[in-house]
Amino acid sequence: MSIETKPPFPPFTLASAEQKIRAAEDAWNSRDPQRCALAYTQDSTWRNRAEFIVGRGAITAFLERKWATELEYRLIKELWAFTDNRIAVRFAYEWHDAAGQWFRSYGNENWQFNEYGLMQRRVASINDLPIHAADRLFYWPQGPRPDGHPGLSELGL
Repeated sequence: MSIETKPPFPPFTLASAEQKIRAAEDAWNSRDPQRCALAYTQDSTWRNRAEFIVGRGAITAFLERKWATELEYRLIKELWAFTDNRIAVRFAYEWHDAAGQWFRSYGNENWQFNEYGLMQRRVASINDLPIHAADRLFYWPQGPRPDGHPGLSELGL
């Protein structure tokens, strides 16, 4: 039986924390629930807004529901702070609902990792702001944010 790993591994440095964040951003921008779920331990625990989620299967189901309703989802994450096996992230993402109303969702996440680089715990607080389509800032083809696209700080978010 092989051990699952997801480099980089703790303890984190500035460079490895930023690498971990960009890998997570790219995975979420793929909108592939199976791919995203592989970054978490089998028994990972989440608080996402007011929803409590336990386990990789539940994470996959949550992400399937999320991206069925949050259409044209595009996410940017940015480092807030880090320590040995924890990373704090701030993020924003844009999406629209089935009626065409656009939103920018702002939030913070606290992540805790095991020694193999898998996330054991994720705590997310998120607020949704309705925006006009003309106020969108995240324009790129579906998938990872292109190199050179401004981050949150550069966008004034």
